[in-house]
Amino acid sequence: MSHLLRLVVPDRPGILGAVATALGEAGIDIVSVDVLERGGDVAVDDIVVDLPPDRLPDSLITAAQTVPGVHVESLRPFHGPLDTHRELELLEALARAATPGPPALAVKLLAAELPRVFHSGWAVVLTGSAPCEVLAASDAAPTFDGMTLPWMPLTGPRLLPSEADWLPERWREMALEMMATPFGPGTAVVIGRSGGPAFRRSELLRLVHLTGIAASVAHLPPA
Repeated sequence: MSHLLRLVVPDRPGILGAVATALGEAGIDIVSVDVLERGGDVAVDDIVVDLPPDRLPDSLITAAQTVPGVHVESLRPFHGPLDTHRELELLEALARAATPGPPALAVKLLAAELPRVFHSGWAVVLTGSAPCEVLAASDAAPTFDGMTLPWMPLTGPRLLPSEADWLPERWREMALEMMATPFGPGTAVVIGRSGGPAFRRSELLRLVHLTGIAASVAHLPPA
């Protein structure tokens, strides 16, 4: 079974090699590594690993933290295909789906594929504010239709942490972490996951960049 391990590690040469060695000695295979951010002498890495059937998930934490200075921020199951070119494949698919009229198919594709790109649980594309309307949603997305969102219309990208006052009580119990960015006039893309970890600003900037390109690609006429 695949798991996503988020590590905070000292930002020095050889640290990822040491982590890979520790995991390998525990019989754990690394599938992919994403460096989320660096600064303050530390780096934050997302590592997707395959856990043998006879190993408990806790063994991942134990193995990783045998490396001095390594801290496990979160561990959660990871589902879906793994791909080091996720963003490019999404943009190519959006270009193929674009039409001269309203890009409904492209918007649905964006919502469906963004969770895979960001290792998140779900994504939605929203418009309006009181109440809002869902233009597209991925599997597992919570229901936004009819909600009043105090941050819509969205004027800029923002993190939407799980303790925000506007969140329904059920969402707070789920520790629902979200981030959002504008996607055209009066429209926003929201990505979320339950139980953390909280989204980092580096992930938010990546979402801004990707959705900005996606907005342009989705409105291009087909080749």
